[in-house]
Amino acid sequence: MRERIRDKERLEHILKSVNVLLEYKDKYSYEIVSSDPIVFYGFVKHVEIIGEAVYMLTKEYRAEHDALAWDDIERMRHVLVHGYYRIRPNQLWETIKNDIPPMKPIIEQLIEECDSQNTES
Repeated sequence: MRERIRDKERLEHILKSVNVLLEYKDKYSYEIVSSDPIVFYGFVKHVEIIGEAVYMLTKEYRAEHDALAWDDIERMRHVLVHGYYRIRPNQLWETIKNDIPPMKPIIEQLIEECDSQNTES
C-alpha cells in the first residue's frame, strides 16, 4: 500500500540514485559502460531504483506535482526490469546524460517542499 507519508522517503531514494548516476557518469566513458557488464548493470540498477521509487509515490502526490514526467520514468523502469534483454547501452547512456541531470534540482525542490510542509504541521 502506498502512503503519502512515504512520498518524501521515495523522493530521497530518487535523489540518492540521481546523485550516484551523476557522480559515476563522469568516471566512466560510454565505451566502458557499454562493454563492462558489471558497470553497465550498476548504472541500470540506479535507473531502476529511480523508476521503482516513482512507481511507489502516491497517485495523489504525482498528480499534485507534475514537474516531472512520472509516467515516463515509471515506464523506463518497466523496460529495464521486464525487457532486460533488450536494453541498449546507447539508450541507457543517453537517459543518464540527458534526463537525469535536470531531475536533480526538481527532486531537491520537492524534498524541500515536503520538509517545509512538515514544519508547518
